[in-house]
Amino acid sequence: MSRSTSRERAPHSERQLRFVRPTRQDAVAGFATGLFSIPEGMAYASIGGFNPLLGLYSGMVPTTVGSLFSRTVLMTTTLTSAIALTSHSVLTQAGLRADDPGNIAMLTILVGAIMLLFGLLRMGSLMSFVSNAVMTGFTTGIALQILAGVIEDATGYQTSYHNTIAKLGDALAHVGSWDLTSTLVSAGTVGCWFAAHAVKRLEPFAILIALILVSIVVALAGLDVREVGDIGAIPRSLPHPVLPDVSAAPELLTGAVAVALVALAQAAGIGAAVPNPDGTRTNVSADFTAQGVANIAGGFFRALPTGGSMSRTGVATSAGARTRWTGIFAGIVLAVLVLVAGPVAEQIPMPVIGGLIVVIAGELIVGRIGDIQLVARTGLLPAIAMVATFVATTQLPLQDAILLGAGLSLLLFCVNAQRQARIRALQRDDLGRWSTTDVPARIEPGAVTVLHYEGVSMFAEIERLDEAWPILADARNAVVIFHVRTLPDVPSSTIIKALAKRAHQLADHGSRLMIVGLDPALMKVFDRTGLSAVIGPENVVTRTPTFFEALDRAYDDAVAWTRRPH
Repeated sequence: MSRSTSRERAPHSERQLRFVRPTRQDAVAGFATGLFSIPEGMAYASIGGFNPLLGLYSGMVPTTVGSLFSRTVLMTTTLTSAIALTSHSVLTQAGLRADDPGNIAMLTILVGAIMLLFGLLRMGSLMSFVSNAVMTGFTTGIALQILAGVIEDATGYQTSYHNTIAKLGDALAHVGSWDLTSTLVSAGTVGCWFAAHAVKRLEPFAILIALILVSIVVALAGLDVREVGDIGAIPRSLPHPVLPDVSAAPELLTGAVAVALVALAQAAGIGAAVPNPDGTRTNVSADFTAQGVANIAGGFFRALPTGGSMSRTGVATSAGARTRWTGIFAGIVLAVLVLVAGPVAEQIPMPVIGGLIVVIAGELIVGRIGDIQLVARTGLLPAIAMVATFVATTQLPLQDAILLGAGLSLLLFCVNAQRQARIRALQRDDLGRWSTTDVPARIEPGAVTVLHYEGVSMFAEIERLDEAWPILADARNAVVIFHVRTLPDVPSSTIIKALAKRAHQLADHGSRLMIVGLDPALMKVFDRTGLSAVIGPENVVTRTPTFFEALDRAYDDAVAWTRRPH
């Protein structure tokens, strides 16, 4: 097989879900993630105002199904604090009870349907336009949110603030009010993780070692700290199926979109932060689809809305996850642990969980330091966008931060496009080589002038086109060739009108406008809108696979036309 053929077939192979044999590291990471899901899932559900058991159920079916289909193979689909808080707010604003299983099931299924629709419409491609600056600010802000959300578990101090920065500031201002035992247990957990992580052979198991070892020490020492059981009892049973309350759908639809956006935005950063170990490409649209299917399935088994979780994915990767089997194992392990050892899991100290979440948040922040430095060195505008997104993520509801980040990305894109866009003249030398030069001020009689647009959006540059277009007062028996090979948005009616106007102006002076370099799709638009008829079919030239081949032919034709007998 030739090298070119290999490149052509690669995209097809990357579209396929890849299932490989699970490794020992996947089993260990799945066990660690499943075990970790007990306290964290219950805590997140409790933070959102739901029954803590729903946090456990949200890590079973959705996690397993999401891992089956996700293209970001290490992404763990489960409940997050932001999703829990947003979901409770949506139910409350809709005037529906947040403890009604039918209402919860309907919300979860609606969120899944919206995610699935976004995925099938390939709307994940829109995330490609979210700049690295914005994504860096967003993911760093999420990491700080995770850190702020674990203050009480890690220190025993309960802050009255709801704002992320205010929470952290208040906690630091009241260090003297921290519970000494809880703080020492958290610090000991972090220290145990560091010690295990520093040993190469133990590095993949550092999370699990710290979780089990410190929990045993706390139990043997009889330390009085908050435990998982203090959040809620864990019965030895799996979630019973539940039917959604379809009558609640109209009231929940708008809110479900907001929950879906929060979940998808959180998940979108995971692909960038946690690349696939096997080198395959992630696919945000496919991840949207996977999360949609996971929510639809989970909604029938008492799960809250779920999405890609940075913290749970961080647990999996820190524990040595290598393939999608980690998430599959995590969901199964959680179900087995609840059936077999639910009451035992109630004895896990919450400060241990707090310490491990501090480690995970720290890893996420440290992992972004390189991007933060890169954005800061890139320029003032990207740095401002990064800081603004970070502040919005920590100060505003996540759905508002998402919209702000998207707007900033669009602004950066337009500014960069405007800076790069310009119209240049092309000249051909005696050897047939083309070079760029300044656009002439006027079109001379009998001249052939080639204009070439450099940029990404002609629609945004109509004013620039007007300014750069040469004066036509002296144009007699002349030809203007407009090279549009890289003109992506020519179907705009504004562009059609602008080109038709210039064709008429040149025709009034006894001259021609030729448009060269169109692809077949754009040619159809020209024909359908009548622009081809206005310009003249002989003056519209489609492009060829060879660069400038069409331009060479058009140029020779134009030169011959100007030299024809009058």
